[in-house]
Amino acid sequence: GPHDLELLENIASQAGKRGAFPMLLMGSDRLTRRMFDDVPAQYDTRAPAWDMKLAENATAWITVDYNENPGLIAHVSPDRVFARSKAAQPVTDLMLKRGVRQVNLGNGLYPTAARARQLGLTQDQLARIFWDGINVDYAQLQAAGDAMKRIFEGGREVHITNSNGTDLRMRIETRPGFVSAGPISPVHEGRCGAACQVWLPAGEVYLTPVPGTAQGTVVMDRHFYQDKEILGLKLTFKDGKLTTMSAKSGIEPLRAMYDVAGPGRDEFALIDIGINPNVAAPTGGKLLTWVPAGMLSVGFGSNEWAGGANNASFSLIGFVPGSTVTVDGKAVVEQGALAGALAAE
Repeated sequence: GPHDLELLENIASQAGKRGAFPMLLMGSDRLTRRMFDDVPAQYDTRAPAWDMKLAENATAWITVDYNENPGLIAHVSPDRVFARSKAAQPVTDLMLKRGVRQVNLGNGLYPTAARARQLGLTQDQLARIFWDGINVDYAQLQAAGDAMKRIFEGGREVHITNSNGTDLRMRIETRPGFVSAGPISPVHEGRCGAACQVWLPAGEVYLTPVPGTAQGTVVMDRHFYQDKEILGLKLTFKDGKLTTMSAKSGIEPLRAMYDVAGPGRDEFALIDIGINPNVAAPTGGKLLTWVPAGMLSVGFGSNEWAGGANNASFSLIGFVPGSTVTVDGKAVVEQGALAGALAAE
């Protein structure tokens, strides 16, 4: 966005020093809103031909989060939002197929005023958390991620429990795990899919289960959707599909979007465990984001980016802090903290 111009210029010049031909693309909340308010709905389904040309040629794609208002397009009908998301899906598919290296700076923690308000923090507090997460020991982070990845890839069943009522099981045999720990190593370059992506602040291990095996219930005490707070979001899965979705309050915007989404919207997608020791909420704070060490995230809908086969144009990923996660009965997370040897990596 416009407030990131100096940072974008620095990234572009550093890319140029490595022999790249950088192209700067800018966005803003104002433009995002006007592209819905001013542009007729008849264009929502058109193929993004120019973006496809970029996806056909780019070898790396660096994104800096710029959205300031999480509820920016809450007034737009779900049909229009879904139509645009579906029209843009081929761009994502092509970049994954080509193995384009993708880096996102922000990862749900970019220190905007709105994000700080959601998390119950000041903007300065969030900025410190964000940069502490960036300035982590990446070798240590990679070692911790690789250790957890080996446990998952050698296991057969994951069991997730939480005192809030979460109780979920799934099969994971033969499923690949992925680590977002900062650098995209040379062995990953040119490979397709999840191995070519990283989110900063880094520190996540994630995988998709065997399709059709997720069974049980997930409860997300707090979830934000279009800047609206959903309390007590309860999701029930049977044979890998969402069967019921309810909440104590605030579910209406999510329900409206889910109702217009297409095939694949109901499939259990992934589990994600945070491993970054530098990202933690101040005393009494609630930090709902992917990377704090021991954080559990689960989702349903699209999981193509995480190594799955579902490229639905709908997804929801939420956080279940304080959970216990076991692989074949052995804990990797205990009540929201990395367990055993993983805690010392």
